[in-house]
Amino acid sequence: MRVLGIESSCDETSAAVIRLDQGRPTLESVVILSQDVHKVFGGVVPELASRAHLTAIGPVVDRALGEAGATLDTIDAIAVTAGPGLVGALLVGLMYGKTLAWASGKPLIGVHHMEGHLFAPALEDAEFAPPFVALLVSGGHTLLLDVTAWGEYRLLGQTLDDAAGEAFDKVATLLGLGYPGGAPLERLAATGKAGKFVFPRPLLRDLKGDGPNRWNFSFSGLKTAVLRTVRLSTDLDAERADLARGFQDAAIEVLVEKTAVAVEELGYPLAMIGGGVACNRALAARLRERLGTRVRVSVASPRLNTDNAAMIAAAGAWRLARGERSGPGLEPSDSLPLPGLLSPAA
Repeated sequence: MRVLGIESSCDETSAAVIRLDQGRPTLESVVILSQDVHKVFGGVVPELASRAHLTAIGPVVDRALGEAGATLDTIDAIAVTAGPGLVGALLVGLMYGKTLAWASGKPLIGVHHMEGHLFAPALEDAEFAPPFVALLVSGGHTLLLDVTAWGEYRLLGQTLDDAAGEAFDKVATLLGLGYPGGAPLERLAATGKAGKFVFPRPLLRDLKGDGPNRWNFSFSGLKTAVLRTVRLSTDLDAERADLARGFQDAAIEVLVEKTAVAVEELGYPLAMIGGGVACNRALAARLRERLGTRVRVSVASPRLNTDNAAMIAAAGAWRLARGERSGPGLEPSDSLPLPGLLSPAA
């Protein structure tokens, strides 16, 4: 099965072609066009994102097909992100995908963006398969999942306020690093002194009990602690790298420790990190260090951890192979529930 994927949930316009053989996805092409205009505003402007998608979607899809040596006639199905995300941005990709499916007579499947992130490592890691613990960290989401099988996800914990990626971006802005801030903050933190600034580890103590926030995350208080320290600084230029290091160490410790304890209690031999924050090399390195050789940690390459259509095509191909289809009434949703998601108590 050959699937064309389309992703437009935020500020990347992306298309990809993957082939599904004996249940394993193989990447044939992926094109990702990022929108630089948002750097001027320090964050994504939804209206500008939608307009940029309208301009780019056709050429991006054509290029992805061309790089794969494919045409619509040689594509078996189309997978498109249906949510969550910016509704206007989602609408552009979804309507384009629906139109292609209608015009070509190909099956269409709407894909949940975060389920796409779960499938991303499978495009590069031939041994990647459930069961595993998944830490999904991006600008809009922070989820800790028990993935017992594809399509069966038990929610362990999630953020109660800011997502991890949002916290990274906001702290980067506080430090004058611009937007998006994850990559420059990581580079700056690598030059900072560990322990110079020690920030709170929100909800980390809850791991020792069985309360409702044992697996949950919170980053608003950590962000506020950095803000107060920055305002009190008398020489921000001299302390900038140490502040970045202090924030990153605090955020990563919480993410790593909760993920590691979940893996240990479930007894799984595999964990994965997905989403934009998974591009942070310190996060992956510390989780591997924490879990040691008894647990393998799978992380996709950066281009497959940012918003991309390859992961959408991979997740869509799996659902299409199960006989699932989306009808012409498929609509975008900014709060689309993750399919197959069970409650924490299940």
